[in-house]
Amino acid sequence: MYVVKSPLADADLKTVAEALQGALVDLLDLALAAKQIHWNIVGPRFRSIHLQLDEVVDSARTHSDTVAERASALGVPPDGRAATVASGSGIKTTPAGWIKDTDAVGAMVDALGSVITRMRERVEATGGPDAVSQDLLIGITADLEKHHWMFQAENA
Repeated sequence: MYVVKSPLADADLKTVAEALQGALVDLLDLALAAKQIHWNIVGPRFRSIHLQLDEVVDSARTHSDTVAERASALGVPPDGRAATVASGSGIKTTPAGWIKDTDAVGAMVDALGSVITRMRERVEATGGPDAVSQDLLIGITADLEKHHWMFQAENA
């Protein structure tokens, strides 16, 4: 059933739909991972990293909504269900329990790095089929790379 008709050709829509769905899953999981670490971080840099993690959560949540709405605008129903996120995310499992501040930063560097790598693949994939979606993914990737840089600098 098509409720919203996309202006894209079917083959292009398939490519863009996969890119947007993958981005949605990674962004939702990034928000969950950052919040899990946020709740469990301990150590001398607790407060600054605790607050920095909330910035990532806010960014990831905002971007996930933007990606989901872009998919909807193209007639693709976004899927942010827990099972879909768990099975499709590129982020390694977040550690359970208390996490030392340096380990928390390392986990965020890894998580952001994974998402950025996959986002850059999506940027490439959407270049021909849909420059609008590509532009959206470029902006999100730039923001994630800023967070990635800041976390890398934390443990330098």
